[in-house]
Amino acid sequence: MADSRTPRSSDGQGSASPAPAVTRAAAVLEALAASPRGSLTLSDLARELGIPKSSTSNLLLALEEARLINRHGAEFTLGRKLVELGAAYLSRMDEVQEFYRYCEQAHTLSGETVRIAMLDGTNVIYLARYEGHPAVRLTSNIGDRMPVSLCAVGKALIARLHDHDIDDMFPDDAGLPVLTPKSLRTGRELKDQLQAIREQGYAFEDEESTTGVVCLGVAVPTRGSHGPSLGLSVTALKATYTEEQGARMVKELRELARSLGNPMG
Repeated sequence: MADSRTPRSSDGQGSASPAPAVTRAAAVLEALAASPRGSLTLSDLARELGIPKSSTSNLLLALEEARLINRHGAEFTLGRKLVELGAAYLSRMDEVQEFYRYCEQAHTLSGETVRIAMLDGTNVIYLARYEGHPAVRLTSNIGDRMPVSLCAVGKALIARLHDHDIDDMFPDDAGLPVLTPKSLRTGRELKDQLQAIREQGYAFEDEESTTGVVCLGVAVPTRGSHGPSLGLSVTALKATYTEEQGARMVKELRELARSLGNPMG
């Protein structure tokens, strides 16, 4: 609920941003995206931004006219225009198109649930999802964010960072998000896994985000110094998962990762 959140300071935003209105508009979209029920009132959003209702109302009107948000009675939700913009972004990523092409033709991955994700701080954002048959539907969808400690692809991506950067992100005593009894709970637990991930070239998640589900993840070789930090993962049901199946999955994930990271080779 919005009442339990820390208000976003409009003063801080205004002083740090050359365009405070744009910063506030982004804050509205982020607040709506984070809302558990998917909608917030004018009062909720005014508290989130820390600005008067009159200013918030003008901002919401502009966002509504741009179809970035929708009004439903007294509440506001994200607008479909954001879907169009997101689809346009993804359609221009060669990696996403190649991801789908490879999964459709792969011997093992064509029958699995496979995703491509991008590292964003201490989270990953899922950019695309290929659903084999049968699909594992108890996992993240396109656009979802997931803490890196809870997913194989997140672990694989941070494993290639420098140790001092990882220490800054995850102090030993830092508490981590917990979703299941098997979730990692401290920065130390997470860092203890990274050396093995580096040595074997892939990460394994054992029911740490969803009970009954396991996941394997690999990082895509970086394409240029400013390219996105991408990773791949494949999900399976714990009850039917075998090490032989996992080996086949990792082999194809690595092939796909090499293709995405070096399309000419």
